[in-house]
Amino acid sequence: MPKEKNYEEEYSVAKFWKKVKKVAKKAGREIIQEALKLLYVIIGKKIPLPAKTLAIGALGYFISPIDAIPDITPVVGYADDLGVIALAISSLKKYITPKIEKQAKEKSEDIFGE
Repeated sequence: MPKEKNYEEEYSVAKFWKKVKKVAKKAGREIIQEALKLLYVIIGKKIPLPAKTLAIGALGYFISPIDAIPDITPVVGYADDLGVIALAISSLKKYITPKIEKQAKEKSEDIFGE
């Protein structure tokens, strides 16, 4: 993640849902479902603080209006967000339980109507 900005300051659950509501269809199911996994890591009770902090930073980047690639750019606008989220997911995979996978999938289905 770029060091110029502390993206943890951008994150809140309310801001996350506001962003999801605003961009879900444009960003696509994959990025939203992966972001949901990070959300469920953050709210997990047995997840250590360093893991939650990494997830918060990645979602802060997703939420932030300051982006390496502006989200308004067609097709590639969310590529950087997906990259940051994927890196966080990769680093946190031991905390992403089958329950979190299921929650993210079900919530994604609710959002996308499938």
